[in-house]
Amino acid sequence: MKDWVLRKLSRMHTATLLLLSYLSAIVVGTGLLLLPAACVTHQIDFIDALFTATSAVCVTGLIVVDTGSFFTPFGQMVILVLIQLGGLGIMTVTVMLFQVIGKRVFFQQRMAVQEVFSHTPRADINHLLRSIFVFTAVVEVIGAAFLLFYWLPHYPLAKAIYLAVFHAISAFCNAGFSLFATSFVSDSASLPLNAIVCILIVLGGLGFPVVYELFQRWRTPAKERGRLSVQARAVLLTSALLIGGGAVILFLSEYRPQSTTGLGERMLVSIFQSITCRTAGFNTLEMVSLNSASLVLMMFLMFFGASPGSCGGGVKTTSLAVLSAFSTSRLKRHARVNMFKHSIPADTVSKCISMLLLSVGLIFTALFLILLFDPAHGGDIGGRRKFLSYLFEVVSAFGTVGLSMGITPALNPFGKAIIVVVMIIGRVGIPVFTYLIAGATPSKGIEYAEENLMIG
Repeated sequence: MKDWVLRKLSRMHTATLLLLSYLSAIVVGTGLLLLPAACVTHQIDFIDALFTATSAVCVTGLIVVDTGSFFTPFGQMVILVLIQLGGLGIMTVTVMLFQVIGKRVFFQQRMAVQEVFSHTPRADINHLLRSIFVFTAVVEVIGAAFLLFYWLPHYPLAKAIYLAVFHAISAFCNAGFSLFATSFVSDSASLPLNAIVCILIVLGGLGFPVVYELFQRWRTPAKERGRLSVQARAVLLTSALLIGGGAVILFLSEYRPQSTTGLGERMLVSIFQSITCRTAGFNTLEMVSLNSASLVLMMFLMFFGASPGSCGGGVKTTSLAVLSAFSTSRLKRHARVNMFKHSIPADTVSKCISMLLLSVGLIFTALFLILLFDPAHGGDIGGRRKFLSYLFEVVSAFGTVGLSMGITPALNPFGKAIIVVVMIIGRVGIPVFTYLIAGATPSKGIEYAEENLMIG
């Protein structure tokens, strides 16, 4: 039986292997959360346990029950382990564990890890993996230490350590799970907390390949340094523009002359919310208090999630960069798509366009199904913007962000199941599912005579 399983694993395509690794973690996590020891009430509905486990593994942060009050310390630790596994990537953890205990690592497993963390084949994949684990541990420990100093005056030592470790891992993994019922709303004016959490989110969302490249560049003498790769420059520039532009627009959109909130706090909140839209999911203000224009902007920021090889999901920042370069090249009537004095392969451009269309199609299909099976069909109930709440929820799930307008616990079982599927697709990635549906072997197809048509 063992040999049969090993043979099956060795023959699996990397896309299948990646999906199965996440599904396996979700199944195990769901089983553990169903244990009486995991919940204060000693019971939880199956769909709620599945939803919570999926949200943790996919580092989303959407919740149907309050993490801090509903789950026991055991249940919270299960969630935290799932967050750490999901943030690093199940396959990454598996390959690294196999190396530590001396087990054989299959070629497909190495390829699965390489597809996640490298845009080109690399011989030093093992060194890259070790660097990722060391970097993750160092950042999370330092982040937890700073958070400990922040919370120590307010909580007993053991409680402060627990809060610091939980939120440091959750922030770095861009998970958004919090042990506070209102996330960080009560600390919206705290510069130290905002700064620590934002730095952890950014470091976790930049992508391990970019961080690794920056670290190697820092270690190299100045005279021997070459230029950053196109991917690193695209990630850094796009992330900076999204965070900076998002913060400015949010500040202007939510500007109220009669507001009693200080200018500094409003700027801090705008920056934090712009950063947390990068798939983190923490919040320092209530989403329902934002106007519709701000929510639409946040959906755009959530849709183009983190960067490749990071802890986040959604359509990656590099895809946005390529799509922007493609649009610019077409407006200028250029034959090739260029970025930073390099030409982008036509296959990469077509993949970005396909991924954009499939992602939009997935979001609106999920929204349609949720509204179809909602008794009120997304109508305005009690003054709430329910249709917008559902759309915000679906985009947040796809981007594995975790921000919500409070509609999550009100979803019926079918709605929760739809969100579960969207979270999985958003975390594993659209390309994985296209491989599973269409197959990995490219096919030229039938070539017919060309005929033009009008577009516009």
